[in-house]
Amino acid sequence: MTPTTTPNTAGRGLLAVLAGNMLIDALEVSAAIVALPTVAGHFHLTLTQAQWLVTAFAIGFGGLMLLGGRIVARHGPRPVYLLALLVFAAASLTGGLTDSFAVLTATRFVKGGCAALTAPTGLAIIATSYPQGPARTRALAVYTLFGASGFTTGLLLSGALTGHNWRWIFLAPAPIVGALLLLGLRTIPPSRPPTGPPAGYDLAGALCFTTALAALVTGITRLAGHGWTQPPVLAPLALALALLAAVAVIETRTAHPLLPRSVPTGGPMLRAATVAACLNGSYLGLLLVVTVQLQQHQDHSPLHTALAISPASVPLAVTALHSGRLITRYGTRRLIAAGALPPCLGYLLYLRLPAHPGYTGAVLPTMLLLAAGFVLAFAALNTQATATLRPQDRAAGAGLYQTMVQLGAVLVPAATATLLQNHLPPHGPAPPSAYRPALWLITAVGTAGLLAALTGLTRKTAQHQQPAENPAGHAPNTPENGAESRRQR
Repeated sequence: MTPTTTPNTAGRGLLAVLAGNMLIDALEVSAAIVALPTVAGHFHLTLTQAQWLVTAFAIGFGGLMLLGGRIVARHGPRPVYLLALLVFAAASLTGGLTDSFAVLTATRFVKGGCAALTAPTGLAIIATSYPQGPARTRALAVYTLFGASGFTTGLLLSGALTGHNWRWIFLAPAPIVGALLLLGLRTIPPSRPPTGPPAGYDLAGALCFTTALAALVTGITRLAGHGWTQPPVLAPLALALALLAAVAVIETRTAHPLLPRSVPTGGPMLRAATVAACLNGSYLGLLLVVTVQLQQHQDHSPLHTALAISPASVPLAVTALHSGRLITRYGTRRLIAAGALPPCLGYLLYLRLPAHPGYTGAVLPTMLLLAAGFVLAFAALNTQATATLRPQDRAAGAGLYQTMVQLGAVLVPAATATLLQNHLPPHGPAPPSAYRPALWLITAVGTAGLLAALTGLTRKTAQHQQPAENPAGHAPNTPENGAESRRQR
């Protein structure tokens, strides 16, 4: 596709499709967290079983992200985006109506896979449909605002709907995405055939990696009822290791690996991805702890729970459009290091929780510290991840970054649920000591992210890089489009 100027009416309709889908993808995770105790009660599930509502989406999103980029490059943004919207709407409808938790979990994975298709597509469509200048700047601003607001929207929507019927949490996106699909048929511009020989899909590598993630979660969650040396735990963990080894072999030997060999995987990219994965994983892990604590052991309603944890996400939605000024003034390395510290302080604060922690004395300060971390580090992480890459490598580099970030959303909530199930009493109030193993894990993950961020301060890397626009059709990796990764949470 080549850049084209769209009429004002078509431009607004196209932006409504892209920004609306961005918001829907972003709210999927937060909505599932708040609804998790209610869904677990309906299906009579343990916490380690119910946590698949969160991790299945992350597995589909992270496991298929690089494959999604390859599909978009081969077939063009328009058909891929429209197909993803159609499948997402169907999966939402199926998940909301099913009486099987296995089917509901499968739809969560499918929707994560759809997000992996739209993630590398939305910004590409903006870059090729809006002329460079004020029109594209406004489009990116709206796109960023909707993405940064999606997590908060999911919390509040889930809190409001779960109290009536949890099915509406999964049904609600279906008509919205259906409307976006109809509007997209009219507004998304046609895709031009790619130039040059088409690259292979590398389905074997993508499927092995995705299955390995699912096996890891299975092994981790089975620790709740078995020891490390028992077959129910060893078998899936051994399978995961074997599949990861297979991925390494496949990617070495295939002519078209998911990650092109020209993309560097160390330096700023590795640090940014590590910090972001730790920040994302520890954040979701803490929200899981707070949700279980408030709903199952303090009898808070889903709406009260959503309101209680929303201060962790609201500030980013308010400040996302101004993050570029912070990066210009302080540079990405300093902001990442500064942003990695407040969440760790919040986790340490929450470790001191009494038997009946008050909201203003424990929950709210922790949520505000988490919010400070995201406000400082979020856009800086997105910017640093691909700022040093060549323009032709940025699309694949961004896919790698998103994949690594989703590893945090896959592994930490699963481990958190396992520790909670091992230590919480089945009924009645839980002592503070029952939550501390999970909180120590979350604190350790957050601290690992802080240490990774601090290593960047000792490196000689550029702080004020202004990457050029990707000629392959992707927008430049600036703070304005950095909010693309908000859909991970």
